[in-house]
Amino acid sequence: MTKTIMLIHGAWLNSKSWEGFAERYRTRGYAVLAPDWPFDDRDPAALRRSPRPELARTGQREIIDHYEGLIRALPEKPILIGHSMGGVAVQHLLDRGLGAAGVAINTAPTPGVALGPHAIWSALPVFIDPFSWRKVKTMSRRYFQRRFAQTVPAAKADVLYDRYIVPTPGKVYWDGVVNTLKIRWDNPARPPLLLIAGEIDLIADASMIRKIFRKQSAAPSATEYKEFEGRSHWTCLDPGWEQVADFALEWAEAHARSEPAELSRAAAAA
Repeated sequence: MTKTIMLIHGAWLNSKSWEGFAERYRTRGYAVLAPDWPFDDRDPAALRRSPRPELARTGQREIIDHYEGLIRALPEKPILIGHSMGGVAVQHLLDRGLGAAGVAINTAPTPGVALGPHAIWSALPVFIDPFSWRKVKTMSRRYFQRRFAQTVPAAKADVLYDRYIVPTPGKVYWDGVVNTLKIRWDNPARPPLLLIAGEIDLIADASMIRKIFRKQSAAPSATEYKEFEGRSHWTCLDPGWEQVADFALEWAEAHARSEPAELSRAAAAA
């Protein structure tokens, strides 16, 4: 079985958000990769001060293609674990036959599935700006505390915002509704997929993720849904994140597809 894990972050965060998951998985003997999106590879404070202008032109296609290139360069197919937009990327990468298994945590809206009411409301700060498709946007502290991480104690909100929150390209949001990438729901070659939702997520409604689960269940490979009570979109950093991390990995370990080394090398060379 693969001993490589790739962690894929979502919008408003970068690889720093995976520091707990990455260390926990390394102690279990895994080689853990947590690549940043293109142009997102600096400390969050530095990114907030001076985001690179190229970030504004980075959308879902560029992000997913970036991860595909990284995966194909590996000696074996990794377990893919993504959060929010990273969860959408995991689904697309699995649809391309990449990864031994995938876990999408609090996945953002996936093309072909109706948005949940919280997802619509939470996207409004981007969509009410008609030029946001070519801008880098910055999350407000108020939005962070009230919607993105409403379970965070008020006294800690600013510290966590400063440590983790980064600007994000508006194009990522627009790509979800205009000229979208499609997923073949009944893809017979799609690796196993676990979808994880948070009961009180105000960004990616649990009801929306259940709809994604029903679509993904058309594939013949293992497809499962898990909902954690009392957990928000901040679930990978909230107290108790270890429970989510362990459940995701243990499911992936139980369902990951084994592949002979020769096939892994062939896939990497393709």
